[in-house]
This record gives sequence, C-alpha cells and structure tokens, in this order.
Amino acid sequence: MSTPRWLSDDEYAAWRAYLDATRLLLTALDQQLVRDAGLSFTDFELLVALSEAPDRRLRMSSLADAVMTTRSAVTRAMVRLVDAGWVKRTPCADDKRGAWANLTEAGAAKLAEAAPGHVEAVRGDLVDLLDPAELAALASGFTKVRQRLA
Repeated sequence: MSTPRWLSDDEYAAWRAYLDATRLLLTALDQQLVRDAGLSFTDFELLVALSEAPDRRLRMSSLADAVMTTRSAVTRAMVRLVDAGWVKRTPCADDKRGAWANLTEAGAAKLAEAAPGHVEAVRGDLVDLLDPAELAALASGFTKVRQRLA
C-alpha cells in the first residue's frame, strides 16, 4: 500500500473551510426557504429544475440527475410537491415504469413567490461576501470538481 499524500496545513484549512461553509450555507438556505416560503431547499431546487426544463417537465430520473440527488429523495419530495399541487406526475407513454414530473401553474407561482427571498439569502450569505475575483475563482474551481465527478 502506498503512503497517502497528506494535506498540507493550507490544503487542510481550505478543505475544512469548504466543508464547514457548505454545510452552514445549505442549512441557512434551507431554513430561510422553510421559514419564508414553506419549502425545503430540495423542494425549491426541484421546482427550479422543472421551471427551466422544456415544457416545464422532466422524467423523474432526469429530475434526480438535474438536482444531483438520489431517485429515492426525489420520490419522497415529489409526494410533498404533488400533494401541495405544485407538481403533477403523469405516466410515461413509451415507458410503463417511467413517469413525468410537470410543474403546475400553482408550482410556478410558488417558485416565483419563494425566489426573491432565496436570492437575497444567497446574496447575503455568499455572493456579497466575495469580491469578483473570489467569485470567479469559486466558479472556476468548483466547475472543475463538478466536471470530474459528474
């Protein structure tokens, strides 16, 4: 077995800062959405993905890929979104096991209601804290990570 390439002090500090900030940011964004809009962060992300899709619909499997979560998590969230009337599930004509998720007018309205507060939270807790060079470095670095792992 080869010797691990341990992180330097600077690398370790960057790693811990990333982990801690990511966990805190996602928790803060989730709390803001629940408090102000009655949506979880996952629910919000699913509504966004559907709103950006052609005809405001996606296959359930594609929806899981779009929000980078498990199919079981999407299935659980879909129950909430369908019950709220924000999403409609329809069978897939060419695949008896598949289903479409369609954003309803009520879902689009809920997303429009929730989005301003969410954007303000993203600005306040991330974007406005960083200067343009830091934002560019963040985008560049995490684009590389996403491309490697996706």
